[in-house]
Amino acid sequence: MSVHHRLFAATYDALSASVERRELAPRRARLLSGLTGTVVDVGAGTGANLRHFRHAERVILVEPDRYMRARLSSRLGESSVPVEVSCADAEHLPLPDGAADAVVFTLVLCSVPDQRLALLEARRVLKPGGTLAVLEHVRGQGRAARWQDRLDGLWGRCVAPGCHINRTTVASIGEAGFEFTEISRLEAPAVALATPIIAGTAKPSPTFR
Repeated sequence: MSVHHRLFAATYDALSASVERRELAPRRARLLSGLTGTVVDVGAGTGANLRHFRHAERVILVEPDRYMRARLSSRLGESSVPVEVSCADAEHLPLPDGAADAVVFTLVLCSVPDQRLALLEARRVLKPGGTLAVLEHVRGQGRAARWQDRLDGLWGRCVAPGCHINRTTVASIGEAGFEFTEISRLEAPAVALATPIIAGTAKPSPTFR
């Protein structure tokens, strides 16, 4: 991992505190508090989701970045439900087929190396009828989208390591065999190019092949 990764992990909570408090935390709460059974939090980062898991029987926190994982591990006491930390990555989740009741992606599908594989892996570990819960920034429209395309590489190198601001994540979720049951869209000027943000839940399509 580079110095940039270590610095990003060290400053992430402070830099995101304002938008987290105003915009993201309420959406995390609505999205996550009702999840039950075995929940997989993919790309758990520094642990922003921890206090929002209220009814899960078990939460597996998947975080491959060792600097993020160190900060995550120091916050495990914030969880009111049993949690465990895994160093696996999104493309290789540490569960057998059909073992999870819910898989969570919050601000991580922008940065996974292979978004399609990560979504297919989520589908693999989900039980039939399980829940995919997502809170993600996605490609905008019109002029905003064109700027995202132009600045995508610079953003991922200089602002947030590996992050892409122009991924068409909603379409990718459908292409991976999920059907949205609920979705909302938020324009968040405070995060500049990393907007709009979508929040929603989806189910595995029974007809997907």
